[in-house]
Amino acid sequence: MPGSVTIGHTEAVATIEHADAPRLAELLDELGHLMAVRGPNRLSDAQVSALGAGQPQGREELARWCRTLAAQLHHDGR
Repeated sequence: MPGSVTIGHTEAVATIEHADAPRLAELLDELGHLMAVRGPNRLSDAQVSALGAGQPQGREELARWCRTLAAQLHHDGR
């Protein structure tokens, strides 16, 4: 559909409006930052585990994934 972004690599895909891609990218970038940053604003291990659906992904890997996807959305959303 013109003006949209499709996310997914299987038959189950999610489509968002083109205008929402930058918003989602900002959210993912901030989430990646909050996982990676040190200090009081850092997400707890329990929060990171919940975001990873209980999978054994490391904090760094999940933060990198969020930021990589955010960069792709920023690029594709322009």
